[in-house]
Amino acid sequence: MPESLLFGEREAQILGAKEIGKLNSKQKQRLAEKGVISRLIFMLHSQDYESIEAALFALLNLAFGSERNKLRIAKSGAIPALVQILQWQYESLIELALAALLILSSCSANKPEIASSGAIQLLFALLDSQFPISQSISNQAKLDIISTLHNLSTSPQNIPSIVLSGGLISLIQLIYESEKSSEMAEKALSLLKSIVSSSEGALDQVSETGGVIHMLVAAVEEGSAECKEHAVEILLMICKRCRERYRVMILREGAMPGLLQLSVDGTRRAREMAKALLLLLRDCSNGGSSSSSSSARVQHSKSVMLEEVMRQIDGGERSETSIQLVEEMIAKLRT
Repeated sequence: MPESLLFGEREAQILGAKEIGKLNSKQKQRLAEKGVISRLIFMLHSQDYESIEAALFALLNLAFGSERNKLRIAKSGAIPALVQILQWQYESLIELALAALLILSSCSANKPEIASSGAIQLLFALLDSQFPISQSISNQAKLDIISTLHNLSTSPQNIPSIVLSGGLISLIQLIYESEKSSEMAEKALSLLKSIVSSSEGALDQVSETGGVIHMLVAAVEEGSAECKEHAVEILLMICKRCRERYRVMILREGAMPGLLQLSVDGTRRAREMAKALLLLLRDCSNGGSSSSSSSARVQHSKSVMLEEVMRQIDGGERSETSIQLVEEMIAKLRT
């Protein structure tokens, strides 16, 4: 079988590549040591669909669970070939190439080459609903894209390339279009948090993008526990960046009920973030003069209760009474 891959004709090579998936780890390692990876990379350049598909499956099998093979595959020239495949119109090959990039990006030594290959711009483009092929690839492929970008974002030297790619808008749009309780929203918000926490430029860009604060407030209200945690942390970073500017915008989007609820029943980290953000927002909680004595009384009542809630939050109280007070405050804020 190794000989058929190294020296055989097209049909024998395809068959040999398909057989790799049936081998155990030691057999795969021996094949890699004999130079089969270079042959599989050569098959990626063949312009023959069946050969490319077989080679991609074989590379995935060789890379899975082997850091050594991930390095070998990258050093053999796989990354430029995979980037080329991403620009074709064959959805199934694109999805296999995305899976291969994801596995290769999990190896730290491969991250700089992936980032410098032009892959980042292509990956963000494939998330863009306006990009034709984006509408054809599966949700799993999009999750692979997000995971690959997340892997790349953990290397500080890659952050400038991510920010300059212009892809943050595509990521934000994907979150906006996704169900806030979905895995897609969770992963996309996690990626967005990773990027903005590593770059002030990215945080500024996201903060100034129209609809972002509304989207994040909606995630705090409607998202899964993980979504809420990521969303409130991003809102906190935005508010800290320019408190006087952004706290007003956050309040205008009706963030208080969701934040108060999160301070009661969120994850431990989400409760901490919600508390910190509430403390930043509290000075603007009265928000302007009322047009009538009746509305003034209602506003004053809300303010008094909010201050009591904030006093208990300041003190770290989570008694049954304090939780009931938060629930009453949420009900009042929603009326």
